[in-house]
Amino acid sequence: MRAFVSFSILALIVVGLAISLSHIPFGTDRMKVADYYLNHGVADTGATNIVTSVVLNYRGLDTLGEVTVLFIASLGVGIFLSWPKKRGDPPEDGKRGLPPASLIVRRGSQFLFPLIILFGGYIFLHGHLTPGGGFQGGSVIASAFLLMFLGNTGFGLRQKPLAVTESLAGLTFVIIGLIGLGVSGYFLNNFLPKGSEFALFSAGVIPILYVAIGLKVGAELAGIVANMFGSGSER
Repeated sequence: MRAFVSFSILALIVVGLAISLSHIPFGTDRMKVADYYLNHGVADTGATNIVTSVVLNYRGLDTLGEVTVLFIASLGVGIFLSWPKKRGDPPEDGKRGLPPASLIVRRGSQFLFPLIILFGGYIFLHGHLTPGGGFQGGSVIASAFLLMFLGNTGFGLRQKPLAVTESLAGLTFVIIGLIGLGVSGYFLNNFLPKGSEFALFSAGVIPILYVAIGLKVGAELAGIVANMFGSGSER
């Protein structure tokens, strides 16, 4: 029975992929959407990074869905790790079970922490100009907290500031999208002045959205890391 179910699921996946591929308009004469993005992306959005113009303007509603998926994943991890332990399990002693790091690792992590945070902020602040963006910058910021957890056994994070940051960032994204909906009739319309190309203060609402996404992703991933280490999991 298990083999039959596995084969059926695999067959459905293969059929779905075949149907999807059969409807992809291959050929230079059918790539009108891609050509439009390349030829009009900068003029429409002000972002010299075309990927950014697609992610936060042309298909911005999909990006909201991606952020929502990450939030649900973070919530699921938090619920799972805070689930009450069964009777008979060893009590929590508040320690992570990690051996103390060496002096070089401790001092090195403390020295690199603010630099990694700064680099993550740089990535999402310049996402409309260079490759990068909110998801990448937020992941880099979360890696700084992961380094601190690995290098300092007494390091901890308070969940309330992370939750407040995450909520405000997500609310900012939605409010900007709704303002665009009210101004032009579609969600996440770029209603602010687009400025000059290659300037930091350009591309309208896109830099603001990337800051919101970067802070939200960074807070969510840092919260996941904190929950994992706080649960006493070993390396």
